[in-house]
Amino acid sequence: MLSIKELNQFYGESHTLWDVSVDISQGSCICLMGRNGVGKTTLLQSIMGLLPIKSGSIEFNGTTISGKAAEVRAKLGIGYVPQGRDIFGQLTVEENLRVGLSVTGRHTRAIPEQIFELFPVLKDMLHRRGGDLSGGQQQQLAIGRALTLNPKILLLDEPTEGIQPNIVQQIGDIIIKLNEEQNITILLVEQKLPFARRVGKNFVIMDRGRNVAQGEMSDLSDKLVQQYLTV
Repeated sequence: MLSIKELNQFYGESHTLWDVSVDISQGSCICLMGRNGVGKTTLLQSIMGLLPIKSGSIEFNGTTISGKAAEVRAKLGIGYVPQGRDIFGQLTVEENLRVGLSVTGRHTRAIPEQIFELFPVLKDMLHRRGGDLSGGQQQQLAIGRALTLNPKILLLDEPTEGIQPNIVQQIGDIIIKLNEEQNITILLVEQKLPFARRVGKNFVIMDRGRNVAQGEMSDLSDKLVQQYLTV
């Protein structure tokens, strides 16, 4: 579904991604793991088209998307929830969701009822400003906004960061439901090991801009955790 081949990316003179290659199959749920600063967010932003790549290729459903704008990638079915959520604090919940709809070019399309079924709190707070929501509610809004695009794959950058435990549990349930019941492919950056083990089917570990290990989640050994994930 998503094929990344020998991807290289730079910030100025700093080489941030080194020949990264990852293949993501339809229906998978992959946790992208590693310590802070190893290139996880950079990889997601490169996939989404928010950062230019120096060399390598990105293919989505057989189409090369390496040079395409982020808006084009979104229309092709790539949803993205960035770290920190990036909702519009001055806009209402409804307006935030309609921003997601506007990317499709169909401004009059109704907000999918599925979003309110997944996140009932959003329906109750449609007219409240995004900036007035709690961190957990903002994360639900950010995921809901990404789902308005009806994505085939969803990129999630640390969706549990700064979220209260009960909402973390709910977000995990939603990710599993989207993956298993709606067959949405998930690529998830996650620092919390118990959460990653719970929701992920596979893992990819990055270190210093390279992917250094990958496999089924059951293969994530204590040795790998100690070597690449323990702070």
